[in-house]
Amino acid sequence: MKLVVVESPAKAKTIEKYLGKDYRVLASYGHVRDLPARDGSVNPDEGFAMQWEDYADKTRQLKAITDEAKTADALILATDPDREGEAISWHVQEVLKRKKALPGDVRRVTFNAITKPAVTEAMAHPRDLDEDLIDAYRARRALDYLVGFTLSPVLWRKLPGAKSAGRVQSVALRLVVDREREIEAFKAQEYWSVAAAMEQDGVPFVARLVRWKGQKLDRLSIGNGGDAEAAKKDVEAGRFSVVSVETKPLTRNPPAPFTTSTLQQEAARKLGFSASHTMRIAQTLYEDGAITYMRTDGVQMDDSAISAARGAIANRYDGSYVPDRPRQYTAKAKNAQEAHEAIRPTDFSKDRVGSGDHARLYELIWKRALASQMASARLERTTIELADGTGQHGLRATGQVVLFPGYLALYEEGRDDEQDDDAKRLPRMGEGDAPAKKAVTAEQHFTQPPPRYSEASLVKKMEELGIGRPSTYASVLQVLKDREYVVIEKNRFIPQESGRLVTAFLERFFERYVSYDFTAGLEESLDDVSGGRAQWQEVLEAFWRDFKPKTAEVMDQKPSEVTAALDEFLGPYLFPDKGDGSDPRLCPACHNGRLALRGGRFGAFVACSNYPECKYTRRFAQAGAQDAGADTGPVVLGTDPATGEEVSKRSGRFGPYVQLGDGKEAKRGSIPKDVPEADLDLDMALKLLSLPREIGNHPETGKPITASIGRYGPYLAHDGKYARLASTAEVFETGMNAAVAKLADAAQGGARARGAAREPLASFGDSPETGKPVKLMEGRFGPYVTDGVTNATLPKTADPATLTLETALALLAERAAKGPAKGKKKAAPKKAAAKKETAKKPAAKKAKAAAAD
Repeated sequence: MKLVVVESPAKAKTIEKYLGKDYRVLASYGHVRDLPARDGSVNPDEGFAMQWEDYADKTRQLKAITDEAKTADALILATDPDREGEAISWHVQEVLKRKKALPGDVRRVTFNAITKPAVTEAMAHPRDLDEDLIDAYRARRALDYLVGFTLSPVLWRKLPGAKSAGRVQSVALRLVVDREREIEAFKAQEYWSVAAAMEQDGVPFVARLVRWKGQKLDRLSIGNGGDAEAAKKDVEAGRFSVVSVETKPLTRNPPAPFTTSTLQQEAARKLGFSASHTMRIAQTLYEDGAITYMRTDGVQMDDSAISAARGAIANRYDGSYVPDRPRQYTAKAKNAQEAHEAIRPTDFSKDRVGSGDHARLYELIWKRALASQMASARLERTTIELADGTGQHGLRATGQVVLFPGYLALYEEGRDDEQDDDAKRLPRMGEGDAPAKKAVTAEQHFTQPPPRYSEASLVKKMEELGIGRPSTYASVLQVLKDREYVVIEKNRFIPQESGRLVTAFLERFFERYVSYDFTAGLEESLDDVSGGRAQWQEVLEAFWRDFKPKTAEVMDQKPSEVTAALDEFLGPYLFPDKGDGSDPRLCPACHNGRLALRGGRFGAFVACSNYPECKYTRRFAQAGAQDAGADTGPVVLGTDPATGEEVSKRSGRFGPYVQLGDGKEAKRGSIPKDVPEADLDLDMALKLLSLPREIGNHPETGKPITASIGRYGPYLAHDGKYARLASTAEVFETGMNAAVAKLADAAQGGARARGAAREPLASFGDSPETGKPVKLMEGRFGPYVTDGVTNATLPKTADPATLTLETALALLAERAAKGPAKGKKKAAPKKAAAKKETAKKPAAKKAKAAAAD
């Protein structure tokens, strides 16, 4: 018996089916060990020796692999064909070696697709573990550990509120922050465009003013409304005729099949998927044998796949859509390693796999791969120049027509920021024609700042700069979100205060290590290790030699010194020139103190130098927003007539609030966003401080109904049941009748949501096992089939639209054979009703106890 080890159980199940009874296939469930999160896991003084530790939650998997390995004739390591896959194989081998369970025959096999031909071909050509890939993995893992465990403690001590820093993470964050700085520094410029709506032979078109008073115009030439109005009048007064018609043929070639990076970009643009979601779905498609390996930066397809694609094109379209020769592609990305194929379907005859997001992503991959081998699109671009009788003023109309769609009949690549393609239809015109002028418009515009990064454009930028590797982009971007260094709004990255502050700290004290060139150069060194061109300890030594002293130098500085340095570094951002000669640091509250950056328990903020006399503070806010989040100290609203204590309005970490009295035990209440500042008087403050408000006892239960404001807004509460209120005003105005009605409506809505009967997606007739109807249903975790007794979830790559009764019965039989779900006990069959016993109670108790044994 031969033991085969892969990463995932889905992959294990498929491969075991291909290999047969002489093979036992087990899953490691990913990595089985890692560097423990404590000091000393990497020791630079001993050649960067690493102390690995088995994952506690992998004990069961490791035991199963070890037990099988002890009796196996050979160990076949069949993990993914990349650096991480090679590392997992190496870890499994090292664990078995430590446990003295390693068979004498150890082989490494890789396959780019989980299909029977690919797996059997790989098994026939085993190799040894690739030591260069393992060294590259160790170098990356050590680098990430050393940066994280050396730099993050510096952040924690010198920059309160900061959470972590990372070798690639911090550079990706800097990209986001740098783009925000560009947007903030951008000065919008006014410009005007003049255009004429024209018509020839019943076909309307638009011509733009490109020459005025004999001068050629560019986009910004007309900079004010006065000039625009004058130009408009000149166009209205002129009689324009065609002076030239230029037609140029254009050819557009199809894009290459997907790499990891381009798949993440296109899935973000067209499907709205995050990079991490794209990779999760792609992993499932790969494990189910639908696509080739999804972690690759190669753009070439296997010869047999190209032939299959060309055949599929010929079947779908006519012969003109198949180019004379197969297309060959070369990666343009920096540091591309083309060891693997591009991402493609394993079977081009399948244009659909699975359902939901799996089907959508598969279709995208299938279309892109098929289009990559289709004929080029042929287009024609036409430019028509028109001039008035004086020759002083000129108009231009451009258009584009598709003569032969080629690959565009199937697929067109998305864009991050759409631009005008001039893809407009133009009428047929010749020199001397004088089209009718219907209207002339003058429109005001303003130049726009560069757009914030989307996931797609950020991944693209990182790849262009050579920062990180495509397989890590998803996790890097997820860390930025998890650390709350960025937020996503309208699918764009916006840096948060904490992200901006961390970036400023790293730029000020660790500029080299967040520079784009240095990070890309380090990436190249790591690729040299994987290619056998560099020794991994030497790469680490070159990095550590400068990095360690730098961190020690910063750690020796006092927090106040760090804050002072950041205050100077961030001065132009925090206190921009007002343009009137006044001091941008002058305190707006006391008018004689100076503002400066300060460090606090919850992060940095700006405060007045006259503290505590002047309590003006504001958060580390957006550039130029001098009063954003400003707090001049408590504002006394009056005195509570019941207690005689002051009621004040204050600002806190989580926003404005009202407070009764002073001290830690003082009563506080948040100020809701729908309460205007003008309405916040003593009366409103006392109402907020009095919450929750008791409306009265429910007429049916006799239990109290209360109204209050919680984390998710205003609400009613009664006996553990809740109902939403529309506004803060309703908290104080809702009476008993309205409260009872709202609670009843909320209860009925919840019951409907929980108990509403759902219609089946499809019905297949009665089950021969249970005699009950077999139905396809939509469930919380996706579609499933049921026969009234057993429920079986459809595989993620199964298409519900093509499900048959036979397939449904097979799924149900397979699910039933596995027994009840984990944590559920199978219901015992009902026993026949026992005859009434006349035994005494003690005897009955004894019988019950015996039955329980």
